[in-house]
Order: sequence, then C-alpha cells, then structure tokens
Amino acid sequence: MAILLKEIWPIERREDYKVHFARWNGDAQPLEVFVRDKGEWQGWQEYWPGRNDFNRPLIFSLAQFYHESNTWLFGGIFRVLKRHDNRYEVALQNAGAGFIGRLKLRSDYRGRTTRANFENHYDDFVVQEILREPYSGRQFPGYEDIDLSFEELETLVKNDRSDWKAALENAKGIYLINDTNTGKRYVGSACGDQGIWSRWSSYVTSGHGGNVELRALVKDPSLRYCRSHFRFALLEHRPMPTLDGVIHDREGFWKRILLTRGEQGLNRN
Repeated sequence: MAILLKEIWPIERREDYKVHFARWNGDAQPLEVFVRDKGEWQGWQEYWPGRNDFNRPLIFSLAQFYHESNTWLFGGIFRVLKRHDNRYEVALQNAGAGFIGRLKLRSDYRGRTTRANFENHYDDFVVQEILREPYSGRQFPGYEDIDLSFEELETLVKNDRSDWKAALENAKGIYLINDTNTGKRYVGSACGDQGIWSRWSSYVTSGHGGNVELRALVKDPSLRYCRSHFRFALLEHRPMPTLDGVIHDREGFWKRILLTRGEQGLNRN
C-alpha cells in the first residue's frame, strides 16, 4: 500500500507554498546541480523567469530524479525574502531539513509550468523512498554498464563517491567520450598507477583533460559545453598490473574500430 506524503509530513497553510518542479532547463539537470553545489541549487530558486511565479511566501522545491520516471527528490523549503526586478532573494528554512536530499516523491505531474500551487499536488504526493543518506550520485553499476553524462561524472568526482572511486582507481582501461552536439567521438586510455578515476577527474577539472581536439570545443571556463554535450562510457577495464603497452594497443584498436581519427572523430593520432 502506498504511503502518502501527508501521512508522514502534515503541512498546514498549503496556500502559502508554491511547489517547484525543477526539470532539465536545456543546460543542466537540477538533480546534478543540487548534489554538486547547494549555492547553485539555491540559485534555481532565485531565478526570475520574467514573471512573478513565486508569488507566495514559501517554495517547496523538488529536483526531477531523472533516472526514475515520475520521481522527484526533495530539495528543501525556501522562504522568499525579497522580489527584485530580475531575481528572487530566498533563504533555506529548517522545516523538513531531515528530508533534504533523502525524500523521494512520486508524482506524474507533466504540466508546462514548473512552479505550481502546492495545494493542488500535496494530497497526491506518494513517498517513493527515504534514503539512508542524502543523495550523492548513482551507485556504481559495474564496469560493463557505465554510461555517464559529464554532469553525472562531475557529481561523482566532486562528492568523492566512494563506490565509484574504489572501483575506478583500481583499474586501467579504455574509455569513450561522445560529443552529442557534433556526433564525434574520442577514445582515450587510463594507464599509470592512478587508474580511470584519476584520468576522468582531470576532465571534471578542465573539461578537456589536455586533449587537443577537446580543448578546441571547451572554450567556456564554466564548462557549459561539456555539461550539455559530453558523455562518458568505459569500453574496457583491466587490472592495475596490466602493462601500459597492452592498454595502448587496445586503445589503438578501439580508435580504428570506432573511426575516431581524422575528420570523423576527435583523436589526433
């Protein structure tokens, strides 16, 4: 039997709230924003869309949990302190603090507006799950099932997610970066004594990892292009004792098979 939000969290004066159904805005996934930078997440509540959508005192914020259909992660309650000409000024409240990043709600809401009247949805919110700890990224799925957006990778690295780090820093491998904007691909390898985790962490820092063709794409220090278009996949993984020469040979194989050299790809050699 489903457990409704109102059964575990009675909220009075619902007419004082707007619910913010934060969804992908064309540049970023709100779930990844929430995890990587709470200040940036607050900025999503302070964004002025050109009309006074947050016209009530309180905001019940939700980030679309896009890995699961019809699921939303609770991101806190914010009080609207001021309404400026081009932005809101808000403050995170203590109410529901224990649920922030842990409470997952189910709602099939698909309306165009992302800022709706809370009372129209409160009675229908179903408690999907309450996580033991605040969400810090997806669990490691195994080496054979890695397919990450740049945003997801950034979240995992910045949160030093232990399951991903333990697996990837103890493996060498060959990886693929897809640029969904151009359709081109880059094949790279992780060798040496620091493994895949270290190599991928360098992309989170710079966006291009020192690669010439990727550097030409990543011109904005905000890494907006990377977050919008780069995806990472692991093609092969090998134990750390594997000789680097073996890894380089396999890297060359994948470059040849996937046609990533020359005009068709992003590899120079």
